[in-house]
Order: sequence, then structure tokens, then C-alpha cells
Amino acid sequence: MRLDLTPAPNGRRSSFRVALRMARRDIGRHKGRSLLIVLLIMLPVAGMTGAATLFQSSQRTPEEIVEHELGGTQARFSVLPAPNGDSVQDPLNDAMVASSTGIHDPGFVPADPQELLPPGYEVLPLRQLNLSTGIGAALVSLQGRIADALHPAFAGKFTLLAGRAPRSPGEALVSPGLLERFSLRLGDAITTSAGTFVPVGTMRDADASDRSSVIFLQQAQVPEAVLHQGPQSPHSVSYYLVGPEPVTWQQIREANRQGVSVLSRSVVLNPPSLAERTFDGVPPQQPPQDALALFATFGLVAALALLEVGLLAGAAFAVGAKRQVRELALMAASGADVPTVRSVVTSGGLWLGSIAVLSGAALGLCSAAAAVHWVRSSGSARFPGIHPDVPLTLVAMVLGLVCCLLAAMAPANQVARQAALGALKSGRAPAGNGKRTTAAGAALLLVAVALLAAGWLLGESAADPDRKAGQLPLVTSLLIAGAVLAVVALVLLAGYFVSLLTARTGTLPLSLRMAARDSARNRGRTVPAVAAVLAAATLASAALVLSASQQAVMRENHPWNALENQAFLPLSLEQPLLPDGSTQPAVDVDPAELTSALEGALGNVAWTQVVTAPAYVQNCAFGPGVDLSGLARTATSNCLQYSLARAAGNECPVTPERRVVDPEDWRCRGSLAQSTASQRGILVGGANEISAVLGREAGPEALAVLEAGGMVVTNPVFVRDGMAVLEGQDVRTQTQDPAEPFRMHETVTSSTLPAVVVEPAEALPYYGVISPDTARRLDLRPEAAELLVQLSRFPSAAERDAASGAIAAVYQRPDVGFWAEPGITQGDSWMSWSIVAVSALITFSAAGITTGLSLADARADHATLAGIGASPRLRKSLAGSQALLTAGLGTVLGSLAGTVPAMLIAGSTELRTAVDVPWLHLVALLVAVPLAGALLAWFFTRARLPASRRTLGT
Repeated sequence: MRLDLTPAPNGRRSSFRVALRMARRDIGRHKGRSLLIVLLIMLPVAGMTGAATLFQSSQRTPEEIVEHELGGTQARFSVLPAPNGDSVQDPLNDAMVASSTGIHDPGFVPADPQELLPPGYEVLPLRQLNLSTGIGAALVSLQGRIADALHPAFAGKFTLLAGRAPRSPGEALVSPGLLERFSLRLGDAITTSAGTFVPVGTMRDADASDRSSVIFLQQAQVPEAVLHQGPQSPHSVSYYLVGPEPVTWQQIREANRQGVSVLSRSVVLNPPSLAERTFDGVPPQQPPQDALALFATFGLVAALALLEVGLLAGAAFAVGAKRQVRELALMAASGADVPTVRSVVTSGGLWLGSIAVLSGAALGLCSAAAAVHWVRSSGSARFPGIHPDVPLTLVAMVLGLVCCLLAAMAPANQVARQAALGALKSGRAPAGNGKRTTAAGAALLLVAVALLAAGWLLGESAADPDRKAGQLPLVTSLLIAGAVLAVVALVLLAGYFVSLLTARTGTLPLSLRMAARDSARNRGRTVPAVAAVLAAATLASAALVLSASQQAVMRENHPWNALENQAFLPLSLEQPLLPDGSTQPAVDVDPAELTSALEGALGNVAWTQVVTAPAYVQNCAFGPGVDLSGLARTATSNCLQYSLARAAGNECPVTPERRVVDPEDWRCRGSLAQSTASQRGILVGGANEISAVLGREAGPEALAVLEAGGMVVTNPVFVRDGMAVLEGQDVRTQTQDPAEPFRMHETVTSSTLPAVVVEPAEALPYYGVISPDTARRLDLRPEAAELLVQLSRFPSAAERDAASGAIAAVYQRPDVGFWAEPGITQGDSWMSWSIVAVSALITFSAAGITTGLSLADARADHATLAGIGASPRLRKSLAGSQALLTAGLGTVLGSLAGTVPAMLIAGSTELRTAVDVPWLHLVALLVAVPLAGALLAWFFTRARLPASRRTLGT
């Protein structure tokens, strides 16, 4: 009888059902390992889903824009901050210009929004007003809102949280933050610059935080003198229209031509096309380069995170497949073909991956929703609503499932290819030949290096910043692909590296020699463990480098007004004008009295020093029509301010659109390279002033130049051939120099001085220092200008209020406050070490998981060692040595694979001027992770092994 070897109908489907059933039963028998794999996949999917949901929830929908900003009104008319009439606003953000020629029109005067209000609407004005209240001798500011906040048309924008509506002119509504700030309760009176009011209810502005200090008043409650005191900003008043007719985009364009912006309900809900939002002849705006850099950073971290998850799950699946080897070999011996045997393991990945991605998406969505609800319930306007990002959630689920399937596929192929007879006899898969794997790893490493080199060369090929920004997506894609391939290549080469280490361990202690040889003999156990730690270390080191570089570029771009934790207090304070418009003499303050008051109010005053500078501008008439025939400086007035001229040839190269060609160019960096000076731009003093203000010690050359009548300059762009030009500018004049846009006044005096450069610790707004003799020789009229206060730490809000009260009593002026330079390093060290802690935790988790799986797989080996008389101490040392070898090799390779691509990505974005490698943190990671893994393995290895039956074939 002939055998019918044709495949049975639907045979493949039946075998797949059998594989699913066997995989499900194996999952039930090994609940601990299955739960571990589910958690490994679930947590990153939950993290990506939660992050996408939180980001999307921070973006307002058109419906939320209308509700939170307009309430039930049709439109809002305000002043548009535009340089000319050829500007078009953003239809969803009336405070932002979406398209403009950018040419400043000096004759352009914005119209009053009230003059452009269309007829037929009820008008509800809203005025923002700066008010103040007294705390001790000082006056602190708070915000005033003059509007009919309880009008039905404002429902959704303003909400009464507690209390009742005001019933008399002495009652008001306030924000919850005002009550908290001033320790008030409803019914307690508060005295402001607009009068004394009793809060009777708390009001929430949907577009602002509850923590802000706001008092809501009616027009009749505020005196006219308060409404018109000081210069009134045209942006302080908005007009809301109530009516049935919508305001169209055509009406908005007409209002924009007159300098008025409009937020329209109908336009927000049905925005115009991109072509209609652009002014004729103006190209559409491109996304900023910092946004592209942020996306590139997140892309690299997400890719490495997914790779780490796949490798961790792969290690777990490898151990699970080894546990199944006899069962799968029996299947093969009974006639199951290779695809069926393979599908049993991959079906486990399908089961576990499906459970993981579904639970991860649910966990991420629920966690993000809870976070948004908690933030909104606390009164923050950071999240306008809960917005699940369905596309990104689906992408995260698909990627997580793919990672799980790929992680299961490698051990499935290995088990399916093994010899059935050998597995039945020995109970374990025979060791394979690693030459192909090593060759594939070497080839992939070459491809990864080529991708990284191509990305770096492409990023460096363009000198034009606009072209460089256009190439950034391709550059970052090449670098991310190269980084991922480099990790894969190192994973494939891990067995080769283990063999190299084994050949060089002859002089090491016994436990380390045994660990090295066991690792080389059991590559199926060692390589997944090394790979998982390698991926985790890659992610950690890349995050460290990118975070450190971002902090460094923030530090470079920070607008420093002084060194960190320093404050400048004026020693001569101008008085307000008299009712007849005449001036009052300035009030001089004793530095010793000011120092004593500050030391009494603050406990963190390190030292104080008087700063001397040329005479400030005072009693000088400005504006059009000013008589310029008079002297710029007299005995009672001064219209001169001093600065250094940028030396010829030291101009910062910029594109026609005023973009800096090369931010690393020395002509574009340092003090005042691309900013204006403060009033104390020129300092008068010597070594003490240089040390105190600039944060640098003056060397012998600098002191010699000062003694010889020269100047210590903060930036070499102001020096040419050892000379600097000190100019006096008449602030009554106006000029515009395209080469130096920050120079706005005509030069009337000029002096050439010998100069030496002493760059300050930060990019401070000072030109430099001259000696008192030089200042008198140049008739700069030096005078004690300010008291420099150095604090040992940044003051808290309560300490700043206390300092304001103390100095207000000295100045006899309640409106004088206290401000210290915060810098950007407040908490930076803590932030860096927190990133190290999180990165180490990720790597610890990877090392712990893989070490536990390896120990579980090596239990038979430890039983054999115990059977031949090995002491518990030796077995515990062997377990620790195995973890040390695995975690150490993975951490070293991962740090290399993460640091290099992160440096290249940072160097291809706006971070390129501040690529920073935190060596101390990386060294801490390299040392702490292997040692911690070894200690954990030593501690959790049992001194006594439980008795077990001898397995057939062993």
C-alpha cells in the first residue's frame, strides 16, 4: 500500500492550534517566568502609552481653546504684537504672529481694538491690572482682573469654586492661590493698591493656575487714579463679543492689518487652510531646530528602550525554551516537523506579548488619566483635558508585540534545529558553532560604523544653518539606525568577547576562573544575559550624555545678569517725579546699613562689596523733538552711557536671515557677543572687583595693564592688536547699524586703551574693568553704584519677601524688591545624579533579571558542584563571579554603544556647542552595576540546595 504523503487539509492550522494549546499550558506551569516576561513587555508599553497620552493631553483641542479662553462669547479683540501691518496671526493663538515680512515699520501704530469692534454685539471688557499689597515695609505684587467674571457668557472660562458672588463694593472674588499666599480665609480683609476688599468667594480661571495670586474686581470698584497710574500697556485690555453672528477669518485678516488680533470661536473650530494663514511672498515657518533635536533624543531613547525590552525578554524565553527542550524533543521524535516545534515557543511569545501589550496600554492610559485628573483637580492649567493618543498607543502596542515575538523567535529556532536524539539523551540542546554568529556580528558592526559615520559626515557637510536644519531628520535617522545596529552587533559578538576573557583568566582567583570557563561553555545562558545588560547600559549612558548636553546648552544660553546667587542693590535711588513734572534729587543709601538689614533678614549672606561704575544716565530727556544741541552731560544730568566697540573683523558671521552660521565661532560666544550690556557694563576697580564680579582671579598681566591705564576686557571680540576702544554714546540719539543690531545710539566720545582679556566664569553682561585712575583720567565720573551681595544659597520665597521688607525700610521705598540670580544649576547636580540613579536602576533590573535566570538555568551545575564536595562559600562566590562577569562585560560594551551615538546626535543638533560627557556619572555606572549584581547574586545563592531527582540522561 502506497503512503499518501500529501499534506492534510488545514494541517498547518491544526498544528498551530496545538502549538497555542501547548504554549498556554506551559505558561500556566511556569507562572513566575511568564509573569516576568509580561512585566518586561508591559512596563515599556505602558510608559510609551502614558507619555504619549500626557503629551497629547497638554495640547489643547479647538473645543478646549474656545471653552477656556472665550467661554460662551463669540470672539476676543486684543492688540497684536506685530512689527507692521503685513502680519497674520495664528488662528488658534491670537497672541502669536504666524506669518510676517518681519520688517519693522517705524510709522506703524496699532489701532485701539475698541475702535474695530463690529456692531450688533454685547461687549464685555476684561482688563489686567498690576496691584500690590503690603508685607512689612515692602509692597509685593499681585494680579488684578477687572471684568464681570460671573456673567453667563463667561461660563467655562471663569468658575466659582467656593463662596458666593460679591454683594457690595467692598467685596471681591479671589483665586485660591491668593488666600494661600497671604494666609487668608474667606471673610478676611486684604488691603491692595486699589483699596481694601473682603474675599467672599474663590474663582478659577480655566486659562491660569489656581496658585496664581489674582483678585477679580468690577470696573466701579477700582478708582480712576489706579486705572491710569503709570504707563498703560495696550495689551492689558481685551474685548469679548456676545452675539449670534460669528467673526470670520476675513474680518480677522482686516483687523491684523491694523495691529489687532482676534480669537474667533468659528475660526478656531474651523481653521483656515495653511495657504490662507501665510502672508503673500513669505515662506511658511519651519519647525525650530530645538524641537527636532528633542524628537531625535526621544527617538534614540525609545529605540534603545525597545531593544532593551526585546533582549531582556529574549533572555527569559531562552531559559524557558531550555526548560522545554525534552518536551519539544519528544514532539520531534513522534513526528512533529520543525515549523511545529518552532511554533510552540513562538506561540508562547504571542500569548504573553498579547497579554502584555493590552495590559500595558490599559495601564498607561489609566495612569496618564489619573495624573491628568490629579493635576487638574489641584488647579493647574498644564493639562486642559484627557486626550488619549490612539495612533501612538497602537504603535507602542505593535512594537511591543513585535519585540516579544522576535525575542521568542531566536530560542525557538535554536531548539527546533537541535538533534532530537541528543536532546532526549542529555536533556539539553547541544552547543552550536559560534563562528557564524561572530562573523554576522562583525559585519553588522561595520554597517553600524558606516551608518554612524555617514550620519556624522552628512551633518557636518552643510555650513548653512538652514540647510543643516533641513538635513537633520535624515541625519538623526542614520545615527539612530547606526546606534541600534551597533547594539545588535555587540550582542552577536558577546560570545566572542566572553571567549577572549576566558583565555586571559589564568591568574585570577578560582571562582572567577570557573565563572569565565562556565560562561564560555554555556553561551546560550551567558549571551542573553550580557545582551540584556548591554542594552540597558546603552540606554542609561545615552540618556546621561544627552541630558548632560541639554543642561550644558541651557547653561550656555542662559541670560546671566550676575554670577549664581548674587544680587545687586542700587546705592542711589531715583525718586518719582513731582506732580508738576519736576525731578527730585536721588536718595543715597549707606552700604553698611543696607548690609546690616540684609544680614538681619537673611541667614545666607556670604559677603558684600561696593561696586563702582561710571555715572549712570539720569535726568536725561528722551523721545522725538528733543533738543540735541545741548551737552550730553552737565552738572545735573547725564545722557552718556559707555560701551566697547567690536573690533573690525570680529563680527559674528550670520546668514541673511540673521541666523548664526557657526555657534562655535569664538566671535559669537562669550560676554555680550550677542546681547546688550547692563547699566554697569563698565566697572571701576581692581583685583578684588574682578574676582568678585567676574568670578576669575586677575593675573599679573591683567594687573599690570590696569596699572598702566588699560582695561581688563571680558571678551576678545572687543580687542584688536592689544587695544580696545571705549565709546560714549548719547542715549538721546537713535541709530541702527545692521552689523551691530544692539547698538542703538550715536557715539560722541571715543578712547583707545591697552587691553587684556579675562573671560568671566559665565557670559556676564559686562564689558570689563578699568582702574579708578583711568576712570578719572577719562572723565567717566566714577561713583559707588551698587552693593554686590553674594549668597551662600538661593533664597526661598519667604526669604525673598523678608529681604524685600528689610531693604524697603532702608530705601524708604516700599516698591523696591529683592532679586538674586538663580542661574540654571539650582538642582542640576541633583538632576544629574537622579538620572544616574534611574539609569542604574534600569541596569540593575536588567542585571538582576538576567542573573536570576542564569542561576535558575545553572541550578543543575550547582547541584553537581555540591555533590562533589564544593563548599557553599565556593558556590556563592561562583554565582557572584558569574554576575560580575556578565554585568561588567555588558555595562562596558553598553556604555560604549550608548555614549558614542549620543555624542554624535548631540553634535548634529543645537546641542553641538555643548556636547558634554558626564564621566563621573558614567564611571559610577560602570562600577556600581557589576558590583551590585555580584553582591545580589552572592547573597541570593542558597547555601544548601534542595534535594532533586537525577534527570534521565544526566
